[in-house]
Amino acid sequence: MSVNAGHPTAPLLRVEDVVVEYPRKGLPPMRALAGVGLDIAPGEVVGIVGESGCGKSTLARAITGLAPARAGSVTFDGTPVGVMGRRRRAPGLLPLQMVFQDPSASLNPRRTIGAQIEEVVVARERAQGAKRGRRDPETAREAVEALRRVGLPDGAAEKYPHEFSGGQRQRAAIARALASRPKMIVADEPVSALDASAQAAVANLLRDLSREEGIALAFISHDLAVVGALADRVVVMYLGRIVETGTVEQIFNAPQHPYTEALLAAVPVPDGTGSRPQALTGEVPDPGSPPPGCRFHPRCPLAVDRCRTDEPVLLRSAGVAESEVACWVAQAREPAAV
Repeated sequence: MSVNAGHPTAPLLRVEDVVVEYPRKGLPPMRALAGVGLDIAPGEVVGIVGESGCGKSTLARAITGLAPARAGSVTFDGTPVGVMGRRRRAPGLLPLQMVFQDPSASLNPRRTIGAQIEEVVVARERAQGAKRGRRDPETAREAVEALRRVGLPDGAAEKYPHEFSGGQRQRAAIARALASRPKMIVADEPVSALDASAQAAVANLLRDLSREEGIALAFISHDLAVVGALADRVVVMYLGRIVETGTVEQIFNAPQHPYTEALLAAVPVPDGTGSRPQALTGEVPDPGSPPPGCRFHPRCPLAVDRCRTDEPVLLRSAGVAESEVACWVAQAREPAAV
């Protein structure tokens, strides 16, 4: 089942019933994604949230072809996304780019930032049938311009990754993605390794690029406060499945799923009262052996008998526009006002 925002435009990205498993020696395979469906429209910013181990990063890797799907499919702008190998990607997939959590690991330490961006420019031009090379002055000019667009100073193209701060390295990684002229960027925890000021700067940069240039953005984070300031729509994941989706206003003001409510209760509120956030109780079950019924029921204070036997499906919430929830209790209750 694909989650969508009721957007009239055809989806740019379509994820349909994707299953991703990782083998484990002597144990059942870990099912990191257990039938995930998701649509993202052109220019839409979707925040994907959940605890560590819920499948957020695996979803990012499946979207971009870095994690093989055991079942299901991913389609980007009409082009099927296959597993990325050693060969060059299909030209239709070059506008689908990814920004990783750790820019130090995603950038080549032995090459200048400019040279790494020029490689993307050359790949883009070749995909379009041009024969521009790295030594072409226009290629170098585009690399410099990409760095300017993300707020890096003149001369940045000649520097190596270790010569930048963490926030600057992440900006350089974003500049490299922009050099492909992307239609969509998948950002996997792009600010979690940065200090607070750099987090805000990089998050605002991604938001502004999306708004100004119409780039769709899948922003994966465990920080709901950042997602709330950035996204149009929020997708909540738990143990390899989507349990709720809705607009930012609906998710933050009238969450339907008890897990979403618990995540929001754990967010610190700087209200000056000294009150502490409420920690989510219990442990995340083994993804290789999830509990029967609703996967959240062992930790859910509202669980009923049906939750322990029947797995809920994602259904549109009654009376709540652009909202879907997989919860027997939420689907039976009266909708809350947003």
